[in-house]
Amino acid sequence: MQLVIVESPAKAKTIEKYLGKDYKVLASYGHVRDLPPKDGSVRPDEGFEMDWELYGDKQRQVKAITDLAKQADRLILATDPDREGEAISWHVRELLGKRKALPKDVQRVTFNAITKDAVTTAMAHPRELDQDLIDAYLARRALDYLFGFTLSPVLWRKLPGAKSAGRVQSVALRLICEREHEIEKFRPQEYWSVLARLEHLGTEFTARLVKFDGEKLEKLSLGDQGSADRAKAAVEGAQFRVEEVDTRPTRRNPYPPFTTSTLQMEAARKLGFAAAHTMRVAQTLYEQGAITYMRTDGVQMDPSAISAARKAISERYQNGHYLPEKPRHYETKAKNAQEAHEAIRPTDFGKDHYGSGDEARLYELIWKRAIASQMASANIERTTVTLRDPTGKHELRATGQVVKFPGFLAVYDESLDQKPGEDEDESGLLPAMVQGDTPAKRAVEASQHFTQPPPRYSEATLVKRLEELGIGRPSTYAATIQVLKDRNYVRTEKNRFFAEESGRLLTAFLERFFPRYVAYDFTAGMEEELDDVSGGRMEWKALLEEFWKDFKPKSDEVMERKPSEVTEALDEYLDDYLFPPKEDGSDPRQCPQCGAGRLALRGGRFGAFVACSNYPECKFTRKFAQPGGSAAGEEGEIGQHPETGEPISRKVGRFGPYIEMGSGKEAKRSSIPKDVPEMNLDWAVKLLSLPRTVGVHPESGEEITASIGRYGPYLAHNGKYAKLGGTAEVFDIGMNAAVARLADAANGGGRGARTPAEPLKTFGPHPDSGGEMKLMAGRYGPYVTDGTTNATLPRDKKPEDLTAEEATVLITEKAAKGPAKKGGRKKAAPKKAPAKKAPAKKKAD
Repeated sequence: MQLVIVESPAKAKTIEKYLGKDYKVLASYGHVRDLPPKDGSVRPDEGFEMDWELYGDKQRQVKAITDLAKQADRLILATDPDREGEAISWHVRELLGKRKALPKDVQRVTFNAITKDAVTTAMAHPRELDQDLIDAYLARRALDYLFGFTLSPVLWRKLPGAKSAGRVQSVALRLICEREHEIEKFRPQEYWSVLARLEHLGTEFTARLVKFDGEKLEKLSLGDQGSADRAKAAVEGAQFRVEEVDTRPTRRNPYPPFTTSTLQMEAARKLGFAAAHTMRVAQTLYEQGAITYMRTDGVQMDPSAISAARKAISERYQNGHYLPEKPRHYETKAKNAQEAHEAIRPTDFGKDHYGSGDEARLYELIWKRAIASQMASANIERTTVTLRDPTGKHELRATGQVVKFPGFLAVYDESLDQKPGEDEDESGLLPAMVQGDTPAKRAVEASQHFTQPPPRYSEATLVKRLEELGIGRPSTYAATIQVLKDRNYVRTEKNRFFAEESGRLLTAFLERFFPRYVAYDFTAGMEEELDDVSGGRMEWKALLEEFWKDFKPKSDEVMERKPSEVTEALDEYLDDYLFPPKEDGSDPRQCPQCGAGRLALRGGRFGAFVACSNYPECKFTRKFAQPGGSAAGEEGEIGQHPETGEPISRKVGRFGPYIEMGSGKEAKRSSIPKDVPEMNLDWAVKLLSLPRTVGVHPESGEEITASIGRYGPYLAHNGKYAKLGGTAEVFDIGMNAAVARLADAANGGGRGARTPAEPLKTFGPHPDSGGEMKLMAGRYGPYVTDGTTNATLPRDKKPEDLTAEEATVLITEKAAKGPAKKGGRKKAAPKKAPAKKAPAKKKAD
């Protein structure tokens, strides 16, 4: 009997079908053991010896593997073809050896796809365990352990409220915090643009003013309405003539097939998937034999796969123009050839669809990207038309493009993130024009704009930035991001990362006391050294010794500092963040309450906060950071209620900032939720209006209300409650979604309680919100949603006939109406209970 070990039961089941009766396939269910989470599991003084501990939930499975191994003639370790897969195989071999159950014949096989040909070919070509990959695993695991278990005790004692730090996660957190600081420092600048709507040969097009009074216009040249109005008047009063028509053919080449990181980026952009969800779905597709291995840095495809892709292209596009003469070959950027596996691709290019739900959506994305990588380039014609007035002082420019031959664009076009402040290219079709033409002027518009701060990171852009910097490896990004969320160092809103107070304080602490170890170049250099270990170019213990000889003394030095010294150092380091200059030039550290004391950072049992130096006479405090990253948490008036005229004030209390309208017992108050991006008058009015009536439940006739309570935003109906995802949802959720959410809660809803409903139809992203538009079957009729706004279909509209344009209009119109107004239909009058009959009188004896 031959025993085969793989990671998952799904993989085991698939492989067992391809092998003969002499084979028995068992799953290890991932790693079987790890370093115990306690001090001393890695011992630098003993040559970095490590203690390993069997996972508690793996006892039964390891026993099953051990029992069969004792009966087996041959052990085949067939775990995944990467460093982690090699490590799992090594752990299994080591465990069986200690239990005296290791067969004499032990071999390692790897395959990049779980198909019959790939599996049987791999079985015919076994190899030994790769010690270089095992050493790289040991080095990385020891490095992460030493970093975390040495630094975390320092944090617990010197930085109250901090939970832990990690070698890669701390650098990823620094990126998010730095972006937050850039946004806070950003000061928007006003600018104007002047556009002329022109018509020629019955076709309207738009031209932009690029030269005014002989001066070339830069983005910020028209900085106020006065200059914009003068420019607009000049365009309105002039006759413009075509002076130049520049037409240039260009080519766009297809992108290589997916790697782990590019798959995570595109799945986030196009499908709205979190990195961790993308990897879970991809793992399922791999184990079902639908795609190749999904943890890879490689962009090349196997020659047989390239041939299969070219065959599928020629069958799909009969004219042959879509198939280039020669196959396309891509080069990987991965330095280590042992880890540069084949790109992610379908195992069968003849299947353009596979599975259902999220699996089907991700598979389609992978199939399109892979097949497009072998298609012909797209031919595009870009045209620029320059128009001038008779004086030559004013100049308009119109641009457009025409796709002459779509090539790979017929199948796939990659999403691109627009840079902040970047104007979208005019990509419409221009009418045929020649020098001397004078298009008719239909209208001239002057539009006001403001420069925008750099955008917060999404999962896609954060992964891209980490990869650009060479920090971490694609297979670890999903886990790194999840740790930041789980420890509440960051929060996500509309798929964007916001740095939380604890995350910003931790980053400041590490930058001040451990600057080398959160430096981008140091972390990237460490990754290169780990690659050198896996490539056999460096000894793993030498890497650890080099790291430990500097890191340990530094951590000891910080541990010896008094907590007050740490706080004072952070107070100085964070001066520009905690106490930014005031517009009136007054001292930003002056206490707003007593006027005499100075504000400074203090450390408390539950974290850092800002307090007055005149304590205990003055008890003014404010939190380390306020929602949205603003350091300005002082009390003050926000504005007046637009309906009542009453002043609304922002105050700071025992439990944090809140808003108040009125005084005494009649005052209305509301705490400021953490996910409110910026507390302004609009938000204050909305929060003080709660609870909001969503509508009347169609079954009970009782009102459904949305509000914010002690445990966050929620729905309430007839004594029953359901959680909401965020503050914005309190004001946006409609009846269909509210009824469904309450029903989920009533049925024991929550995570994993029921499978999310599959959309009846998908239409692509909404042009404004960017959310994926879906047609859903609601409990009270079909509706369309972009994830934020739900719009019920008109009664006369059949769901199957709904188009993407109609879905866009329905969602846009519903969003424009805003949240449902309080009140709605009146409560159903309670039914009177039937009058009780008077008890019968007893008869006299």
